[in-house]
Amino acid sequence: MIAHRSLGQIFAAPLVIAILSTLGLISALVGDGWWDAVSWAALGLPVLLYIAFVWRRRPN
Repeated sequence: MIAHRSLGQIFAAPLVIAILSTLGLISALVGDGWWDAVSWAALGLPVLLYIAFVWRRRPN
């Protein structure tokens, strides 16, 4: 049986990833120092999530 999800449940994770990516881009433009660490972390998150989901779906 297919579980029905609300729009909030469907778009919650992509919205959080989009907001973090936007903050990462803005922090990369704003300044140096700890802003660089914020941008690396925020922009690296989508890449790490992609790798994790691809790795998880690999056929054995």
